Amino acid sequence: MKRMIATLAVGILCSVSASAATVTGAGASFPKPVYSQWASDYNKATGNRINYQSIGSSGGIKQILAKTVDFGASDAPMSASDLRKHGLVQFPMVIGGVVPIVNINGVGPGKMRLTGDVLADIYLGKIKRWNDPAIARLNPTLRLPNEKITTIFRSDGSGTTYVFTNYLSQVSPTWKGKVGVNKSIKWPTMATGMGGKGNEGVTNYVSRVNNSIGYVEYAYAKQNNLAYTQLKNRAGNYVKPSDDTFAAAAKVDWTRVPGFSLMITNQPDAKAWPISAATFILMHKDAKDATASQEALKFFDWAFNNGDAAAKKLDFVPLPNQTKAAIRQEWKNIH
Repeated sequence: MKRMIATLAVGILCSVSASAATVTGAGASFPKPVYSQWASDYNKATGNRINYQSIGSSGGIKQILAKTVDFGASDAPMSASDLRKHGLVQFPMVIGGVVPIVNINGVGPGKMRLTGDVLADIYLGKIKRWNDPAIARLNPTLRLPNEKITTIFRSDGSGTTYVFTNYLSQVSPTWKGKVGVNKSIKWPTMATGMGGKGNEGVTNYVSRVNNSIGYVEYAYAKQNNLAYTQLKNRAGNYVKPSDDTFAAAAKVDWTRVPGFSLMITNQPDAKAWPISAATFILMHKDAKDATASQEALKFFDWAFNNGDAAAKKLDFVPLPNQTKAAIRQEWKNIH
């Protein structure tokens, strides 16, 4: 009798194991903290696994186009024409913010103030030292060292870079004319700065290099106790990155543009964090693996229904319910 029970138990376990699904995705490092948490919670709730690789937005786009993953992820939304060309469906999953981070002795989180044009001039190499008058005027109470600034930037194709350069192009005509907006750029301070792969790489460099500045998704700054800066927003107010300031920037109608392809940098709201952004999922309308595609949509639906608390805990902003409803309608285009 014991042998029969043991055999039955093994059979049940094998059946459960066989029915558990694994979905693969790759792309932006920006949402990795929340995707990893959702994947862990989803696995506990359903037994199904989400294998997400943080390889940068360019890598995620390349892999979904090659159909080597079930979904791609990018912080740089694809245009409606490119979505049609490649037979893709695109939708946002969550809102976050890109924040400048600094490693300066005695300067804690939220203590330094910067404006968009000063931030651009730092990355253009026009402002070379931390005690430059342009920075000192904004921070009269800080003791700024007479030390060279080391800029840290992304070395890979990055949606975070796309968001960052999109913002700089709006606030600095010089940046717009000389550098522009892209996932990969030729950094003006490449000779004196350092390139890191992923938000993880930039975080690592800034934490180790004295008198450096970088840009990462906010969760990376908080989790690693790095000093993020305040920024002057379009309304003229100095704001800190937070759930509230990201949400203030996200007060837009996501459905007015095909593929939800909106950038929410430099929004006019008085509380808005100026480098806020959505992060997007890309899937094929006609999936190579229909079962895996269906399982991916089950995960995203579960995250919309059950993942808001985890997102907020990691300082991401969940999408409004009406936007989630519109996205679910968009899923009907995935076969």
